[in-house]
Amino acid sequence: MDHPGGPEAGCALCGRAGLPLTAHHLIPRALHRRKWVRRRFGREEPKRRVADLCPPCHRHIHATFTEAELARSYNTVADLLAHPEIRRFVDWIATKPAGFHARSRTTRRKRG
Repeated sequence: MDHPGGPEAGCALCGRAGLPLTAHHLIPRALHRRKWVRRRFGREEPKRRVADLCPPCHRHIHATFTEAELARSYNTVADLLAHPEIRRFVDWIATKPAGFHARSRTTRRKRG
């Protein structure tokens, strides 16, 4: 889903501009009704925690973490960038042009 921030704003992780951005819920929507999420963040905070991300960064986050890991430990952009694998990917993708499509781990297939 495109997010109203617009492509000129740039990805919250890699900073690349000129791309369609997607809304990444830093606390996954599927967990918003869980008691532990409501106790920790309240009822409204999970809905407000959204980051505009380019599709490659968004896919990489979901290929790296489970929803529970995202909600418990990686629920801010700073927390995501502190993770070594995310930082390595962001540093790499930041040098690529806007039209570049990164292959995620889930799309790689063994040959032969």
